[in-house]
Amino acid sequence: MDFYSLCTVLLVLLITCFLAKFSSMMLEKAKLPPGPTPFPIIGTLYKMNVKNVVQSLMELHKTYGDIFTIYEGNHPCVVLCGYKAIKEALIDKAEEFSGRAYVPTFYDFTKGDDLAFSNGEKWKELRSFSMLTLSNFGMGKRSIEERIKENSGYLIDMLRKANGSPIDPKHHIHSSVCTIICSVLFGKQFDYQDKEFKTLMHYTVDSFRIMSNPWGLLYNIYPGFMKYIPGPHKQLMKNYTGIIDFIKKQMENNMKDLDKNNPRDFIDCFLIKMEKEQKTKAAYYNTNTLLMSVLILIFGGTESLGNTLCYTLLLLMKHPNVAEKVYQEVDDVLCGQPPNYEDRHKMPYTEAFIHEVQRFADVAPLNVLHELTKDTEFRNYTLRKGTVILPLLTSVHYDTTQFNNPKEFNPNNFLDGNGKFKKNNALMPFSAGKRICPGMSLAVMEIFLYVTTLLQSFTIKSPIPPEEISVAPVGVGLAHIPPNYEICLLPRSCSQK
Repeated sequence: MDFYSLCTVLLVLLITCFLAKFSSMMLEKAKLPPGPTPFPIIGTLYKMNVKNVVQSLMELHKTYGDIFTIYEGNHPCVVLCGYKAIKEALIDKAEEFSGRAYVPTFYDFTKGDDLAFSNGEKWKELRSFSMLTLSNFGMGKRSIEERIKENSGYLIDMLRKANGSPIDPKHHIHSSVCTIICSVLFGKQFDYQDKEFKTLMHYTVDSFRIMSNPWGLLYNIYPGFMKYIPGPHKQLMKNYTGIIDFIKKQMENNMKDLDKNNPRDFIDCFLIKMEKEQKTKAAYYNTNTLLMSVLILIFGGTESLGNTLCYTLLLLMKHPNVAEKVYQEVDDVLCGQPPNYEDRHKMPYTEAFIHEVQRFADVAPLNVLHELTKDTEFRNYTLRKGTVILPLLTSVHYDTTQFNNPKEFNPNNFLDGNGKFKKNNALMPFSAGKRICPGMSLAVMEIFLYVTTLLQSFTIKSPIPPEEISVAPVGVGLAHIPPNYEICLLPRSCSQK
């Protein structure tokens, strides 16, 4: 057979394989919610702006409604949009939608041996233990609230060193919130300038930056292929390894002088649990599940919270009229006293402002992929066990049936006609249902105490006019990464109005 004949045969084979796969995908698609036509290998990637996949999904939401199907490569993914659809799934059918789908950027390292990307009994056991430990830790010692106040004080001291000159606060904010979760996990206060802590911070922030750009998106769609392609995504596994090395060192230190009757931190509690459960649940409590679960808790306790606080300062500069009202309430309620978490009940406008920041900033737009644990009837479709589900949280936070003019920043979304705080269930910054963030209570407390402490301590000024301030994220994917900006923080006292 000559060369041209061989090429012809190969071409025919390729076309035949393509058509066979295409036919198979179309037969599968006929049983799923509507969506753009998928093609072998590329799926529906041709419909996506890889630099802003959230915007692309919102456009498809307009075209196809609250439930539609996209294809990540050859694999279908059902997207849920709007408050009603996502509530129906994650809350009303919580058990069926509680599975965790394969997310290569995490799973290829953790192998599902952690509290976020595991499934079944392992997930339930690790999650239950982690939530109980996080909520109860500190009894008889310093409370979580005391730890937050202490660290917010350190942040204030760091920011004061700028003497009111323009400063980029992002690094200081992320370092401060990271020290809180680290104090719970490792039982010690890290200095911001500690070399190992700074390395941990770099690995954590850099990982989310990678996962929120096109390289992270492509890695999640084509993990087998992208493993062999050079690019920033190759740094992810190196970052994870560096974080694990840091955790191992802390764990080894804990093991040297562990007191079973007096646990100092999360690691101590886990080590004690490991020994107790050796014979019954050893598969759930072992060194690797400890390392991977702590890794996930560092991520959860640093990046989303840090980004929320960065957006808070940015939006205060962008909306000075809102800032003035928050300042007034902070002065009227807290003057002369450091804030306590219980003070939120007396500060409806501040509470509304914080909730509106969480809605508008939408720092976790894509949620993390879910997976059906059983065959499920949903919106007149029979979705099979193992179907991948993407609850698009942006579509909830910008749902016009739940919020007035959602593209505008307006704390009144969370106030009633009498100016009292009004809860809105369509706010889901920590997801919803059985997979809701286990550290939600800690994060909510941190945000309130940090915001009020910052506003007690500083008058916020923007180096540029408010109308020139951009709030558009510089990274879109797993997270909305806030833009870089500078802020002037002028020392103030409560007597300043």
